[in-house]
Amino acid sequence: MTTTYTLRRYGHRQAAEIRQVLLDVHTDAYADETDDFHDQERFAWFVDHWSGLPGFDCVIAYDGDEPVGYAYGAPAVHGREWWREYLSPAPETASTFSLSELMVRPKWRATGLSARLHTELVGRRPEPLAVLLVDTTHPRVQALYASWGYAKVGERRPFADSPLYAVMVRGLQP
Repeated sequence: MTTTYTLRRYGHRQAAEIRQVLLDVHTDAYADETDDFHDQERFAWFVDHWSGLPGFDCVIAYDGDEPVGYAYGAPAVHGREWWREYLSPAPETASTFSLSELMVRPKWRATGLSARLHTELVGRRPEPLAVLLVDTTHPRVQALYASWGYAKVGERRPFADSPLYAVMVRGLQP
């Protein structure tokens, strides 16, 4: 049996409306994590930060009325495309969409939903490049992003207490 999902797009103006949905999906998705970096309060700060950015874009998947996953991000601030430091030479274009989160609740994983969310969010963005960070201890997730056209260009620890992340960029010319 194939599940039919409804994908709904939200922007900065709907941030308050969807905030709790994002937090609830995160709680379920990371229920087995015990580290402080996946703490609900800390994640709430990230949701507020990202949803407060101009150009914030979010796609939430619903199975009936139940939210089961989402993807969100925002355009990189011009002149602050930090990922460029990993490339020599860096691409001429600097217009980049930063994919912050893509998460699917456990019951709906391995259904193709993450690919649908990614395609709906990133595939409709006007920026020619997309960047994201993936925990280096999750090679299968890195491989999934690579299958969607991302290339690992380096590694980064954005906060002193964060995991080490693979920096992955999509849209680079081979």
